[in-house]
Amino acid sequence: MSITSIAFLMLLAIMIFFFLGHPLAFVLGGVGTIFGFFVTGTTFFNIFMDRIFVGIMGNFTLVAITLFIFMGNLLTISGVADRLFESLRYFLGGIHGGLGIAVLAVCIILSACIGIVGASVVTVGLLTGPMLLRYGYQKELTMGMIAAGGTLGLILPPSIMLIVMSEQAGLSPGSLFAAAIVPGMSLAIMYMLYVRIRCGLNPELGPPIPAEEIALMPFSDRLMDFIVYSLLPLALIIGVMVAIFFGFAPPTQVAGIGAFLAFILTLIYRRSTWEGFLASLYQTARASTMVLIIMVGASCFTGIFLGMGGGATIIETLKAAGLSKWGIYFVMMISLVVLGCFIDWVGLIFLIFPIFLPLARLMEFNMLWFVVMMAMYLQTSFLAPPFGYALFYLAGMKFEGVTWEHIYTGIFPFLVLQLIGLLIFTSWPALTLWLPSILYG
Repeated sequence: MSITSIAFLMLLAIMIFFFLGHPLAFVLGGVGTIFGFFVTGTTFFNIFMDRIFVGIMGNFTLVAITLFIFMGNLLTISGVADRLFESLRYFLGGIHGGLGIAVLAVCIILSACIGIVGASVVTVGLLTGPMLLRYGYQKELTMGMIAAGGTLGLILPPSIMLIVMSEQAGLSPGSLFAAAIVPGMSLAIMYMLYVRIRCGLNPELGPPIPAEEIALMPFSDRLMDFIVYSLLPLALIIGVMVAIFFGFAPPTQVAGIGAFLAFILTLIYRRSTWEGFLASLYQTARASTMVLIIMVGASCFTGIFLGMGGGATIIETLKAAGLSKWGIYFVMMISLVVLGCFIDWVGLIFLIFPIFLPLARLMEFNMLWFVVMMAMYLQTSFLAPPFGYALFYLAGMKFEGVTWEHIYTGIFPFLVLQLIGLLIFTSWPALTLWLPSILYG
């Protein structure tokens, strides 16, 4: 049987078993084991051991994933995130759309640390959704803000997705973080401007907090709450980014310091409890185990797939199609969006990067820009109807009176803004590379 046929059968087997409802990690590892045995014999065990113990377990930088997740869990489970939202609610809630802007600000701070799409959307949704609806925000706008904001953190430092991408692409985490800042913050600003302008034109979509409620808290108290409960968590995130940008410490050490400072914040705010600490550890263990086991399964699969020439076959097929450089680029990115609707980003990175990155180098794309664009397209896949991950998590929270129609209608404007951002940063790569060029030359 030809290599092309075997590669096609491996990909087909993944899709069949995945759609039958089996966990992704075991699908990837199982398909890799079956085809590895029939193609290479018992030597496939040597390939697996090398990729698991040397490639993954021996990679000390991946410890940063667990520590950043722990930092995010400390901020959310301890209730620091609640106070963060409360302080922003009173500080910005007096203007039309101010509560929505507060939601997006909380998303920027929290979802970057949480790093898992489902956990991010659910955390932000449970924290902000009921309050937005209670204050009279339109259901469609509320759902759109939660979905878009909950996935935005995946492309903002210190995103664990960017850490994994940097490892797989052979890039420094600091340079990738710096390259992602301008695109990520640009999308955040576009989202906030959209909410502010739309609520300003139609105040019924996002009414301000009643003046009577705001009057209960003097401006000086609101300002002090904003400084204490908003600026300190923001300073933590900025400090983590600055330390990685300027190489003060490796990502693993920075993540450890960040987790320790998050714990100190819970003590300062008197939000630390033994139950909350244990819950943070438990949620961190669950999320870290999920990420690592998918890494192991995907790494085993790609070891066999690439070892028998499957990646080279796909590259030659795309080159033989007669597409231009940008034609191949959009084929890769559209494939990423489609696959991202069904496969978690952890498995997708390990599956796609070994195939797409060599092709991108062959097409002479700047690798830093290319990886950031892959992150942006991957984020788009989580919002893309009808199968985007974020949409199903929103529906699963079962907000009162919210239907699928509200979710699909609400996400559409944010998806349009996302596509505008993709068009801008695809057309002008220098915008993405501007900050890394300043920081690193």
